[in-house]
Amino acid sequence: MKARLLLEDGTLFTGLSFGSEGSSIGEVVFNTSMTGYQEILTDPSYCGQMITMTYPLIGNYGLTRDDYESLRPYAHGLIVREYAEYASNWRNEKSISTFLKEFGILGISGIDTRMLTRKIRNQGTMKGIITTGDEPLAELKERLTHPLPQDQVQRVSTKSIHISPNYGKRVVLIDFGAKHNIQRELFERNCEVISVPPYTSAEEILRFNPDGVILSNGPGNPKDLPEAVATIQKLLGKVPMFGISLGHQLFALACGADTAQMKFGHHGNQPVQELLTGKTVITSQNHGYMVPRDSVPEELLTITHIAINGGTIEGLEHCEHPAFTVQFQPESAPGPLDSGYIFDRFIKLMDSFNRKGVVIHA
Repeated sequence: MKARLLLEDGTLFTGLSFGSEGSSIGEVVFNTSMTGYQEILTDPSYCGQMITMTYPLIGNYGLTRDDYESLRPYAHGLIVREYAEYASNWRNEKSISTFLKEFGILGISGIDTRMLTRKIRNQGTMKGIITTGDEPLAELKERLTHPLPQDQVQRVSTKSIHISPNYGKRVVLIDFGAKHNIQRELFERNCEVISVPPYTSAEEILRFNPDGVILSNGPGNPKDLPEAVATIQKLLGKVPMFGISLGHQLFALACGADTAQMKFGHHGNQPVQELLTGKTVITSQNHGYMVPRDSVPEELLTITHIAINGGTIEGLEHCEHPAFTVQFQPESAPGPLDSGYIFDRFIKLMDSFNRKGVVIHA
């Protein structure tokens, strides 16, 4: 079946449909990863976005539920050069097309993804609509004039408290759209994980007597979450904190820094340098917002990591309180695995804080 992709600047691509039928609107971004399309599709941070995969062949190893990063995909579309209908993988359970149909998500293949990627890179992220129908272009263009929803975190985050017992450190995970692999990394380090909704108050969090708090990744503009910023401000100094991606941006806002939208964001694998050691690691990234360097209050925050490509701030540490953040995703699945040591650093931070006798479990 024929499908069309129309961008808000009027550029039209024609290709073939896979997945669901109908029409869908979203923010068009590109991801440069060669593998991991299943984890990308189920990453809640892609809520409301249409993902363009720059690697030309997608779908050749299928999907398996064990590798989901959330209970379902929240992306609004998948754009590929070539879709592999038949997968070759002993773990394969279903094709991408079947997976997308289950959740009403449209896919389009057979378009020039290099041209599309260059357009986004040069002109910036823009809205797009995928359709399998024959609507007039004027109607599609009119639909693209409407603003996109701003409630992504509410759509992807937990609505209730979930406790996953373990015998190690007790960590409260504030879920703004957390990937499953954050919990997996904590479980590997014997942590008890208490997942709470994004608008949980500081008082409620502290009642759990946590050894530490993680501010998770998630979709959207951090400035749409003023309640979360206020909660972080109240938690500062009372418990060790670790922010990831959106959590990094919210932490920066709580400390007086600013955030801004990037031209086309970072989606894929990016090199990052740790300033203290000079070590460079390959990281997994998925963010469309960043912390401007000139907005960081130097008396409160130290820049710990920067992106090799472009110099974007990739890590912050509080000068007075036990708290640090990274813009990249150290829990990346299926990889790269270079930055997993960040979780070990958080464990050591909680150990150091506990030795002062601050946290006492009931």
